[in-house]
Amino acid sequence: MAGVSPETIREEVRKLRGVVPDSVVEELEEALLKRAKQKAITAEALQKVIEATREAYLASLVEPGEAVGTVAAQSIGEPGTQMTLRTFHYAGVAELNVTLGLPRLIEILDTRRTPSAALMTVYLEAPYSKDKEKARALAQEIEMTTVEDVISEMETDLINMQLLLFLSRSRLRQKGLTPSKVAEALSQQLGPKTKVTLEDTKLRIKEEEGGLSELRKLAMRVRKLRLKGIRDISKVVVKKEGEEYVIYTEGSNFAEILRLEGVDKRRTLTNNIREIEEVLGIEAARNALIDEMMKTLQEQGLEVDVRHIMLVADAMTASGEVRPIGRHGISGEKSSVLARAAFELTLKHLLEACLRGEQDRLRGVTENIITGNPIPLGTGSVRLVMQGGRSEPE
Repeated sequence: MAGVSPETIREEVRKLRGVVPDSVVEELEEALLKRAKQKAITAEALQKVIEATREAYLASLVEPGEAVGTVAAQSIGEPGTQMTLRTFHYAGVAELNVTLGLPRLIEILDTRRTPSAALMTVYLEAPYSKDKEKARALAQEIEMTTVEDVISEMETDLINMQLLLFLSRSRLRQKGLTPSKVAEALSQQLGPKTKVTLEDTKLRIKEEEGGLSELRKLAMRVRKLRLKGIRDISKVVVKKEGEEYVIYTEGSNFAEILRLEGVDKRRTLTNNIREIEEVLGIEAARNALIDEMMKTLQEQGLEVDVRHIMLVADAMTASGEVRPIGRHGISGEKSSVLARAAFELTLKHLLEACLRGEQDRLRGVTENIITGNPIPLGTGSVRLVMQGGRSEPE
């Protein structure tokens, strides 16, 4: 039996537009055209596939009145009880530690300003991605080097009220620095009131004024001074993945990394949601929330439908900025007084609502359960109107 032409396939599939999303139409069209090249598709088979696609999509839609929030919470919460509480090594990179399991899921939902183990996956453009030495050189430029990393010893000279720093030649070589570069960096950062003198590999640091307590503070400050690299990137690892080299970093500074020459800006990732929001915007932060939650659950071998995760991410980002789920975010900012009071700090919420003269319209689930009314979900979301009668007032 002769197969239908590619033009017929396109024409028939495009009749689905308006019934199913355009992305599904395009995907189906591409798959059928690819199949038609291998084996002829009959008109009957084409209609069966189109009808099956339509039915599958309509069956996947949420019923009106479905308690999607409750289902999503249950679908994430139940597998969450089976998650580990420990921290494991980062998948594939033994040198870096990352928070996994339940602590990571809580961290994502709290959208903490600084994650307990911030990490970046820095993808590279050619020729850096193909050349191991170039990738390593770039990694060395990224890794933050402090004074503590290049000294073998630090002494406090109380007689002359000065600090003595003994530089390690091997560490300087490893970090691509020289004693004069270290001295120059310290002079710039400590300012004109502090004198820095270099004698071979020994540095003398003396402040014009100040006693013993100032000298101790200076010693603590000098140890942490940055000599080179990007702030907050404490460690880097270069790893070959497939045909390219990738840099993994411990610590995150998304904005600075994206400015570097040789970095693939389209693929480079960080697990710090707040940084993504600041650099790329709210939509990118939403996608990052979904990816990070799915990755955390899948790593534990737990299967949760992505639509539940998408609903949570939507709720967290709907206001235009990432908000946590909790007392300082979504749960603590509900418009209903009774819902806020039921969550926590009951007396405080009720008292504040009375002082402000707030009204509760009883439009949510919690407040209707408290007052003994049907909840506005499922059958409770339907109002019957009799002919000649009228519905209940809102």
